[in-house]
Amino acid sequence: MTKLVTNQKMAQVPDRKPDCRVVKAGSAFTGKQGHLFTPGISAQSAGARGIHLQIATLPPGSRSKAHKHEGHETALYVLSGESGCWYGEKLERHLVAGAGDFVYIPAGMPHLPYNLSDTEICVAVIARTDPNEQESVVLLRELDAVPEQRCGTIRLSDASAQPC
Repeated sequence: MTKLVTNQKMAQVPDRKPDCRVVKAGSAFTGKQGHLFTPGISAQSAGARGIHLQIATLPPGSRSKAHKHEGHETALYVLSGESGCWYGEKLERHLVAGAGDFVYIPAGMPHLPYNLSDTEICVAVIARTDPNEQESVVLLRELDAVPEQRCGTIRLSDASAQPC
């Protein structure tokens, strides 16, 4: 028997007592945001009710689509590479995170991450308070072109990692 667990949307979670478990990485997929994810802990893989954990990979020179995670906080730990991220209601703010850095993104915060390098991948571990990674993703198409309109390019590899 299954029961419905409420977070932002309903998730089908097996009706079993939570227990410790080892979960193998799932098959990589491209998320709504446009970057590559390798799923780990989730409602589906481990019966998680309030968190998921996965690996995100941004290929060299790539960028995400502008988006937010409605109702869910996000924490990241950058394993390798360096990423820039435009954030804020109109993507007016900017940060840079590299290997060894932690990043916090509040629930509902619009953001657009991208890989600063044209030659190296950027890999991060992501934890979010949504047990179903793609459930809370809200694409913000109206913001996708904002960084290019402001800077002429989204990648800032020659700008000492500073916003324009």
